[in-house]
Amino acid sequence: MVDEKVLEELCASVDGDTGFVRDLIEAYLADSAAQLEAIHGALAAGDAEALVRPAHTLKSSSATVGAMDLSAHARTLEMAGKAGAVGDGEARAAADALAATFQTTGAALRAWVARTAER
Repeated sequence: MVDEKVLEELCASVDGDTGFVRDLIEAYLADSAAQLEAIHGALAAGDAEALVRPAHTLKSSSATVGAMDLSAHARTLEMAGKAGAVGDGEARAAADALAATFQTTGAALRAWVARTAER
């Protein structure tokens, strides 16, 4: 669920400050929950324009922390929003996949945070 090589590169980019990366991950997890809520709200309202920003934000921030599957699902939703295709089954399926992936990705990131805190 998480590309740990991306996390290693992120740590290296901040001179090995894993504490900073742990804080970044915690902020990412909190913000991602808000982005997911906004995505589901936009889909429920059938508001394509409101879908684009949270999907784009989640796509980019997920890639930053190595959550590539989550980033890919968010990209699908971003493109659906840009195309105005929020009422079709593909957008709903992507949102469902996004929510499920967020759960497993969050657990993987929390495990990484715990492992690096023990060092």
